[in-house]
Amino acid sequence: MKNELIHVSHECIPLFINDDSEILILGSLPSVKSREEGFYYAHPRNRFFLTLSQVFNDNVPQTIDEKKDFLKRHKVALYDVLYECDIHASSDASIKNPRVINIVKILDEHPNIKKIAINGGKAKVLFDKYLLPLVKDKEKILYLPSTSPANARMSQSDLFKYYLNLIK
Repeated sequence: MKNELIHVSHECIPLFINDDSEILILGSLPSVKSREEGFYYAHPRNRFFLTLSQVFNDNVPQTIDEKKDFLKRHKVALYDVLYECDIHASSDASIKNPRVINIVKILDEHPNIKKIAINGGKAKVLFDKYLLPLVKDKEKILYLPSTSPANARMSQSDLFKYYLNLIK
């Protein structure tokens, strides 16, 4: 069916975090391409890793192993606001029956997290509605524009300027 919703769970891509992670970046939910590849921001036109490579003045990682090494070197953790939901393809607008992650547990188990960056508008709406009240230190939170190809109106140089706040 054309607009059929499927149930998606984060069992397909677990929380990527290390004991020394200092930045936790949360999207809304992995895209179809990311679910297929088994790692975050896998769509070839997504500018996530390009933008982070500019911020950290590093090479753009290509393979999943390179991406994991890159994130580990720069103390970046990745996850999503939603643990599971019903969704059509990669359409955030179609999300139904959302269930969120346990942000309190993540922050308790990883006290080195200094920033929580929210990637994209839908992630912001979901984070603010479900998780913001649970975060004790609101100063940690940073809202960032989406790196998705759907956010074509945002230039790469503008994304870079916003994402520089990750290291300030």
